[in-house]
Amino acid sequence: MICFNMRTLPVSFLLLLSVWSVCEWADSRKIRQKRAWIIDSFSIEEEHPGPFPYILDKVSIDTFYLLNFKLQGQGVDEKPKNILSIKDTGEIIVHGKVDYEKDPKVLFLNFEAINISTNKPNTRLGLDIKILDINDNAPEFQKSVYEVTVDESHAQGKDVLIVQAGDKDDSETNNGTFSFTIKYVIPKTDNVELYIQQKNQTGTIYFKGCLDSEKAQKYTVLVEAKDKGEKIQLSSTSTVIINISDNNNNLPEFFGKTGPGRVKEREAGVEVLRLQVTDRDVRGSKAWKAKYIIYGDTKEIFKIETDPVTNEGILTVVKPMDYEEQTYQNLSISVQNEIPYYSCKIQRKVPNAAWELDQIAPNSDKSVTHLYNSIPVTIYVEDVNDPPVFIPPVKHIPVTENIDVGTSLTTFTAKDMDGSYANTFTFIKGEDIDGWITVDAKTGHVSTAKILDRESPFVLDDTYTVKLYAVDEGVPPMTGTGTLVIHLIDQNDNVPILEVNTVSICQHKEPTMVNITAVDLDFPPYGSPFYYELLGDVKDKWRLEPDHGTTVGLVKEDKVSSGHHVLQIKISDQQGLYSIQNLTVKVCDCSLTPNCHGKMVSNALMGSVAIWLLVLSVLTAMCFMSLLITCKTGKKMSPMFEESYSNLMKSNTESPGTDCSVIYKGQQAVSQDPPPVYSDQQFSDQQFSQSIYKKLLALQTCDDQHVIYKPHCYADEGQPMDNGELDAISIPEDDFQSEMLRNLDSKFSKLATISRPDLMRR
Repeated sequence: MICFNMRTLPVSFLLLLSVWSVCEWADSRKIRQKRAWIIDSFSIEEEHPGPFPYILDKVSIDTFYLLNFKLQGQGVDEKPKNILSIKDTGEIIVHGKVDYEKDPKVLFLNFEAINISTNKPNTRLGLDIKILDINDNAPEFQKSVYEVTVDESHAQGKDVLIVQAGDKDDSETNNGTFSFTIKYVIPKTDNVELYIQQKNQTGTIYFKGCLDSEKAQKYTVLVEAKDKGEKIQLSSTSTVIINISDNNNNLPEFFGKTGPGRVKEREAGVEVLRLQVTDRDVRGSKAWKAKYIIYGDTKEIFKIETDPVTNEGILTVVKPMDYEEQTYQNLSISVQNEIPYYSCKIQRKVPNAAWELDQIAPNSDKSVTHLYNSIPVTIYVEDVNDPPVFIPPVKHIPVTENIDVGTSLTTFTAKDMDGSYANTFTFIKGEDIDGWITVDAKTGHVSTAKILDRESPFVLDDTYTVKLYAVDEGVPPMTGTGTLVIHLIDQNDNVPILEVNTVSICQHKEPTMVNITAVDLDFPPYGSPFYYELLGDVKDKWRLEPDHGTTVGLVKEDKVSSGHHVLQIKISDQQGLYSIQNLTVKVCDCSLTPNCHGKMVSNALMGSVAIWLLVLSVLTAMCFMSLLITCKTGKKMSPMFEESYSNLMKSNTESPGTDCSVIYKGQQAVSQDPPPVYSDQQFSDQQFSQSIYKKLLALQTCDDQHVIYKPHCYADEGQPMDNGELDAISIPEDDFQSEMLRNLDSKFSKLATISRPDLMRR
């Protein structure tokens, strides 16, 4: 039998006893075993003050054997170690404190009673020791300081902040349970009441009333968490900081205006007024920044902006105003803020419930336009000298080209819009790039000053544009602008000409063909398609297929021999206006000459006849440069050249002072002789002569790009000259064909090397 001395101890045991009693029957020499269980419970409080060691209890075993006692497990040789031990007398000794929060809540041990004589266990016990919690821990907040920022439009009853705390003591006892309390609020205002609601270990802070940053920009709240210990209550605190951000609960109000309040007519971008406002919201915030709106400005003449520093409204004229149309403008200007207006007023404080409020929430459906402040404004317009106005400002006039100089086109009308500054004005020609018109300074009548040409490079899309000005006599003088758009009607004043006048064709036993194309500067019906006709002896040699169109085929019959052939082609437009063109055709054997479309100049050297022809052409050009100006005396000149370009015609015009230029535009002399066939040497001479002639023709166009040489008397006929040197004549240096120069004979090659070394090096 095992017995325990039951008495009040600071430590409680849960004793699980398993006792084996041994009885012997001598007569049967058998061993009978019996198990006995004794269960009891004891408790020990943590943090026992001692002194240590002290006796916890004594274990007594009713037996006649001598026993040794042994104790193992938690508190002895397992954590927490060295807390418990047992003596041979069976007394259990406590050597130190235990901690409910750190150590196991129950200590599990094994107890043995060993027979000294047999050294075998006589009794084995399982011991469970329960450690009892005491209130030695106060609740702890998750943070020592909480901080949050809320807008002053934050609604009552809506959570502001959540705090959280915990207690290390046993949560199943009062030692580990706690409650939240608001100890104080700084500052204490009459518009807000803060309270906290708890759920388990969290507390949510709410408020009743209306937040107002003007009354308090920050609330400091002390929250306490206090446990419910039976012997002692422990607590801790945390500080909650609630920042109140300003919202637009104050509307701006006008208190003044500065500026002239007037503008000169036709001025724009001018500041005319500044409006001053005051606002009790936080300076620089969106609730303080003013936003202005203009009413009554149907023509959008004004704009108003906010000065970011002073919050003033800057009224500016953005479109010119006309004194003759209005002398003043009445406006109404209202002011609000960049964010919506918010309002909250306490109607009644209800105990233990939400307070009754009169509230305008941001972005609510409730209209607040009637609450905005507005101010009337009048802007006066000052009269100034207005420029004349063309009526209409743009005139479109259709005109047939080539009309006579001095032809009346139109008359411009201008009007002075000033009532108090009525002025007279003068018409002046402005932009007239080619000098086509003249304008009467008093009447505005416009006439032609030269022949109008639709094919002029200054004509764009058949139109020529002129600017005219009307200048008044005011102070300062003002100028109005009018525009004349001349729409040119085409005339048949251009003949069709060949696009290229040299072609190549292969020699073949069958007829072969090459395309030729003509161009005409005139528009339909004065241009293409054209009618082509071969002149001269071309029967069974050359034909056109077809003979009508922009591009036609020139067919060579098999009877035509190799070499260079010059054909005369009559090309007529749809109205019958024609030109006779020389077409040079090179016929070659393509099997011998791989590139039949190669150089048209023979490799043979130029003969002396070609040299004299060149020199004669140059001298002729110098002698007749005085003819290359526009005729003013009306004297008709005889044509100097035939269309073939290779024969000079007789001319005996030597009247002094003649101011004219040879005009060559499509008219030709028709030779009745059959088209010649040249050898390569003769063809080379002819080609060079034609090049000289083309250079002369290029100088005949009188426009702004060419110099007009006025007649000058150097000496009378038959009188000696002191200085025989004439003025230099500038001729544009269009390049001769460098290949042609290199194909000249040795005599002219030397001359060309001296005069045009740049071409000979190419």
